[in-house]
Amino acid sequence: MPDWLVPDWPAPASVRAVCTTREGGVSVGSFQGLNLGGHVGDDPEKVQSNRACLRDALGARPVFLEQVHGTQVLSLDAQSVDGASADACTTTERGIACTIMVADCLPVLFTDENGRRVAAAHAGWRGLAAGVLERTVEAFEAEGGASNVMAWLGPCIGSDAFEVGDEVRAAFEAGSPAAGACFRPAGTPGKWMADLAGLARQRLQAAGIARLHGNDSSEAWCTVHNPLRFFSHRRDRVSGRFAACLWRV
Repeated sequence: MPDWLVPDWPAPASVRAVCTTREGGVSVGSFQGLNLGGHVGDDPEKVQSNRACLRDALGARPVFLEQVHGTQVLSLDAQSVDGASADACTTTERGIACTIMVADCLPVLFTDENGRRVAAAHAGWRGLAAGVLERTVEAFEAEGGASNVMAWLGPCIGSDAFEVGDEVRAAFEAGSPAAGACFRPAGTPGKWMADLAGLARQRLQAAGIARLHGNDSSEAWCTVHNPLRFFSHRRDRVSGRFAACLWRV
């Protein structure tokens, strides 16, 4: 397998996870490497080649969503096809990889402690504020609920690069005043530097998930500040997409 991120978390042996990087693939130019996004202007044949490379490396079939910054959680099975509109997905079937594409937004992977169900969510600020992570946690009700779930947070835009307006801070503080701790003044009136991963950790903990792994908001996880490893839309404007994948074996 190429130099991708393998989550360091105590997932059951029946659960596998990986987060791709730019390593591998056949795309060139702004999409150099393993671009998995078919909607960003890359050569469609190269994208299909990259997706085939991913499928071969996983030994499972990744299902790609049309992500719209919403909160819908899609249940996947052997008949699921690419392109359904949703920002999270879940499955109990083997060999189907819940797959989230990102290039600054936060991918979050979930499994219960017995590995009966896996799920993945796409958390940009809009979906995060609207409750996409909480909706994904709800999918584990039959597995014992949040107390039996662990989560891994992947790479995303870091707090030194994510400048937002008052409306973003207000959206989060409306749900929890404690969210204000994840914003610091950007130096321009009405602008703030936001800790996206920190906001996600707050919301997951509030939803009852105590076992959180992965992104700790340090620079190593920042998509913007690691151009050789990660795609970043905010940094490059024209950018590929990498993916976080989770599946049962």
